[in-house]
Amino acid sequence: MTYLLRRTALITSFILLTSVLLPAQTFAAGRDRIEAFLTTTGFDVALESIALSSASAPQMLGIDPDGFGSDWKRLTEDVFNIEDMHETAVSILEQTLRDDALNHAVEFYASDLGQRLVEAENASHLREDEDAKQQEGQEIVADLIKEGSSRVENLKRMNAAIDSSGTALRALQEIQLRFLLAASASGVIDLQLSADELREMMRQNETGMRQALQMSALAGAAYTYQDFSDADVVAYADALEQPLMQEVYELLNAVQYEIMAMKFEDLAARMADLHPAQDI
Repeated sequence: MTYLLRRTALITSFILLTSVLLPAQTFAAGRDRIEAFLTTTGFDVALESIALSSASAPQMLGIDPDGFGSDWKRLTEDVFNIEDMHETAVSILEQTLRDDALNHAVEFYASDLGQRLVEAENASHLREDEDAKQQEGQEIVADLIKEGSSRVENLKRMNAAIDSSGTALRALQEIQLRFLLAASASGVIDLQLSADELREMMRQNETGMRQALQMSALAGAAYTYQDFSDADVVAYADALEQPLMQEVYELLNAVQYEIMAMKFEDLAARMADLHPAQDI
């Protein structure tokens, strides 16, 4: 599946997970079906790619990542443990993902188009050089605009459908806030601003951050789906706009955001053992 959340977008208030999760119900999907759902839709790989976001952590704190040496790799591999993130996601989805929503998503992603999309999305998620991917995507977008192609608007439709409730910006702001506060509490940085002051600073920068997030998402989509026809892109946008698919994405985005926030808080707490405190 495709997601607005990428590691380059860690520049941006978090809608609590419980505000979008459905209450546990007897018709929630069982573990075996959740596992199959993760594989068929590619969400298992999207979870795995969260680990790549750790590369941006030192820069957010104003710390030179080279100062950590090999200890940094060991720490991030421990904190962003793929099996742990996978188990957390499965446990949540067991209680929240309704059978009809699961069936709807699996039916689409198990189709020929769906599996081709998952293959492309998985490869995109796991490409480590995000800067290069963004550059290639931006060049594709620029060429499409020069050609007067309608593809750009359809890519925007896809991205809007993925984050139909508009929570991505607030979620990313909250992830960053929780990371900074945890780093301050553990002595990694000397934070000069209160939580309220940080929130206000982020609020003042929202317009720019929203534009940056949208541009990043557009470039990412242009890169990921460059080998798909215009008809495929339109078909995908149509599928993503269906109410049951919207329900699935709202839930999966919330799961992904919460796992990422928890992991960054854990990372901040444990960074104190790697590097002396610095001012920020």
